[in-house]
Amino acid sequence: MESSTANSNVNANRLFYASCFALITTAFSFAIAAGILDQLKTELELTASQAGLITSMWFAGFPIAMVIGGLIYHKVGGKAIMQFAFFAHTIGIILLIFSESYIGLLVANLLIGLGNGCTEAACNPMIADAYKGNKMSKMLNRFHMWFPGGIAVGSLLSGLMTDMDITGQSQVWLLLVPAIIYAFLFFGQAWPKATIEEAATLTGNLKGMLTPLFIFIAICMSLTAISEFGPNQWVSLILSKSGAEPTLILALTAGLMAVARYFGGSMVAKFDQTGVLLGSAILATIGVYLFSTQTGAMAYVAAVIFALGVAYFWPNMIGLTATKTPKTGALGMSIIGAIGMFSTSIFQPIIGGWIDADRGTAAAQGLTGDELELVSGQDTLGTMVTFPAILIVLFTILYFWMKNRKTEVEVATA
Repeated sequence: MESSTANSNVNANRLFYASCFALITTAFSFAIAAGILDQLKTELELTASQAGLITSMWFAGFPIAMVIGGLIYHKVGGKAIMQFAFFAHTIGIILLIFSESYIGLLVANLLIGLGNGCTEAACNPMIADAYKGNKMSKMLNRFHMWFPGGIAVGSLLSGLMTDMDITGQSQVWLLLVPAIIYAFLFFGQAWPKATIEEAATLTGNLKGMLTPLFIFIAICMSLTAISEFGPNQWVSLILSKSGAEPTLILALTAGLMAVARYFGGSMVAKFDQTGVLLGSAILATIGVYLFSTQTGAMAYVAAVIFALGVAYFWPNMIGLTATKTPKTGALGMSIIGAIGMFSTSIFQPIIGGWIDADRGTAAAQGLTGDELELVSGQDTLGTMVTFPAILIVLFTILYFWMKNRKTEVEVATA
């Protein structure tokens, strides 16, 4: 049932631009805060496990905030969630700048992670409510382009500041710039209401989530997330021994993902979300396979194919949830996003174990040095091909499932 509340007094474009700056804050925190971790580890004499726990706080805060934000979105409103996001971002950034203790850095990264999660929890449903049809898919893709885009820009700015001898915690001040901009743009703005009444109730959300389609989407999301973040996390380390430049691989991947997402709306209009996701799984599988078999210049070809494959995963899984299971509302989108993050955190140590095992196997064959690292790393990437390969099967099933459902609806209304 359509909501009787009009959204005519909502400045959708201003809210959208504010959301983009909020996601840029998230991307900058990923690029810059992670970049200074090694320096902080040395300065504060932290162990590797302590440094790893500091990083994990960023990832832990993200899904926690997404789930809680999804639960309370229609009770407190997206505006209140973004106000908390700004508070968490600001306090976290200041703590990260001035903290000289291990505990302080843990709290700082947790707060920044909470702010990042609140951004996803508030902005995804806001875009879904503010725009309709293919325009919604287009704007969700353009919103999510700012994560890889922001990482690329943040990394370049961080490199520039390093060249200017602005290092370590001094670089973190940059995070406040997009944070202040999004706070200004959100200030005083009305937020859109849910267009489907059931989507605005927790009971309606839960009923929408207890369906075969939502559960199927959740399973797919766990695999799309690790297909994107798994290789991205390890590929530069592995390919640094192959003659390719790791930073160039990462910049190429992030830049192409941002460009692809900018045109995501046109792709969805032409092939529907299910067609786009199936094509993405095929390209991602080819890309990871090439990463696992190629060296030197061919690694850049692999990066192009991989980036075009994974670019549409995250925004279109969120969009698929909004359009194909609309009654799940803000909670459904937040749960799907949280599943993606939890999947990434769960699989990372598993992938690390694969690398250790493959390194042991390669060492037993007499390999040493760079050759040992390259062979064992590429063996692990070969195992990672499994993730997007399974998605080809799942998205083929989903494609025909949605095609048949659409036909049934058309017959019923004829």
